[in-house]
Amino acid sequence: MRMISRRHAALAGVVAAVVALGTAEPVAVLTGPRSAPLIAVGGVVVDLVPEPLKQFAIAVFGTYDKIALLVGTALLLAGFAALLGLAAARRLAVGLAGIAVFAVLGVAAALTRPGADAFDALPSLVGAGLGGLTLWAFVAGPLSPDPAGAGRARPGQGPDRAGVDRARAGQGPDRHEVDLADGEQAGAPRSTTPPPPPPPAAAAFAREEETPGGWEPARHAVPESRRRFLRGVGLLTGAAAVAGLGGHWLAGRRGVSAAREAVTLPAPATPAPPVPAGADLSLPRLAPYVTPNREFYRIDTALVVPQVDPVTWRLRIHGRVRNPIELSFDDLLARPMVERYVTLACVSNEVGGDLIGNARWLGVPIKELLDEADPEEGADQVVGRAVDGWTCGTPTSVLRDGRDALLAVGMNGEPLPVQHGFPGRMVVPGLYGYVSACKWVTELELTSFADFDAYWVPRGWSAQGPVKTQSRIDTPRARSRPAAGPVTVAGVAWAQHRGVRRVEVRVDDGPWREATLAPAVSTDTWVQWSWRWDATPGEHTLQVRATDAAGETQPERRSPVAPDGATGWHTVTVTVA
Repeated sequence: MRMISRRHAALAGVVAAVVALGTAEPVAVLTGPRSAPLIAVGGVVVDLVPEPLKQFAIAVFGTYDKIALLVGTALLLAGFAALLGLAAARRLAVGLAGIAVFAVLGVAAALTRPGADAFDALPSLVGAGLGGLTLWAFVAGPLSPDPAGAGRARPGQGPDRAGVDRARAGQGPDRHEVDLADGEQAGAPRSTTPPPPPPPAAAAFAREEETPGGWEPARHAVPESRRRFLRGVGLLTGAAAVAGLGGHWLAGRRGVSAAREAVTLPAPATPAPPVPAGADLSLPRLAPYVTPNREFYRIDTALVVPQVDPVTWRLRIHGRVRNPIELSFDDLLARPMVERYVTLACVSNEVGGDLIGNARWLGVPIKELLDEADPEEGADQVVGRAVDGWTCGTPTSVLRDGRDALLAVGMNGEPLPVQHGFPGRMVVPGLYGYVSACKWVTELELTSFADFDAYWVPRGWSAQGPVKTQSRIDTPRARSRPAAGPVTVAGVAWAQHRGVRRVEVRVDDGPWREATLAPAVSTDTWVQWSWRWDATPGEHTLQVRATDAAGETQPERRSPVAPDGATGWHTVTVTVA
């Protein structure tokens, strides 16, 4: 073993981790992106992390929660890698054993993901092997920053450590060393000639510094070895980065974007009703009536977007049915299509939040598919299962009650975006997405709520999740400073599949004033509203509440999103100039 400084040992551990993760990416191109160690372990973390922590991440990072998770995991891994480097500097076997432990964790995470096979272990194994080799090279191999034996004198290079210690104390080398340095035999007459100065190597050794990790030669004593160490750090880090980015690029080339672009959607047999004139008020900062695909919220558990080839995609309708069905993508496109505007909302949407969007969906009515499959008595739940194993449980009665529940293939006039479920997903008006909006769907299994709990239910969420009546103020924004005089207060309100009857606004706990509702396509979409306020100078608090078509007004009491959606009045404070 070579003795290296703590900073070099920690850096060696981090570089080893970078090499391990970077080289695993190209291998994951062959085995699937979910088998990459960082993604596989991150997926396990998503499944196991306590629910309050997940909600905190969504509240803080919103739709960037997955990026935050991956970055946080990478930083934690870098910290552990630095500790492994320090351990390896004292005993290489300990550092290599730590890398082996991480390899086992990566393999276990990859193999336990839905649909995994033995080949999914390869990225972690290859990455760990190259990471261990890198750690050895920097700690004890040819890239170590300190030359062999730097902590002791070499023949012909001057005094040993004890002599150096005495030299530092002002005592100089002992008589025996002087005699040997003069080439005299022990016991021979002493020379009166002063001993020559120590050679350069000994002088350099005399200037070494003691560190907590051991003796380290002075920085300028071994410049070439340290330059070699830093060159190795730069080259291997760069090579690993190129490998990682290259693997990511290759995975994209192997993705389904080209296949999606080649899809031609059929014309709907039943087109969507046109958007009424005036449905979109087109006010600054007010959410548009139809949400563009690129701005539509995305909340799911997939750390990497599943790449599902429409050529090999199949939808199975099975379980407690009398007539199991299996459809290809072409089979689905050949069926009569229905087009509808439907607003989807996430159960994690806080009061006043933006995890909601309205789009024009094209698809096959799920009711027709279920009628063909002919569910058995008591099959009161339809479990949608995604290609990555995620599940949601939807009441069978809801999917067959006549609402426009779709097995969707199109969104706003184009094939589903890959991140929103291409080639097929579920869209169900009136239910939160966690119980209905299965993306990348491959199965609809008829079962019962008594027999099966979908993904979120064991994690504390309600088994059934009807959307609650809600409203939001989009303009003026909180902490804004509108000018005194007429101010347009506007926002959106929703009560999918029931419809919004009334929206009211009040200022500073004053009387409720009814807002003007814009027209909407149907009760399955949100509605924009506006109210003219004669604003006076000073600080003011605005509140909004909505009442649905059944006469139920959203409650004032604030409740968290768990277990079945938030409640409360959206409130903003502004200062009128």
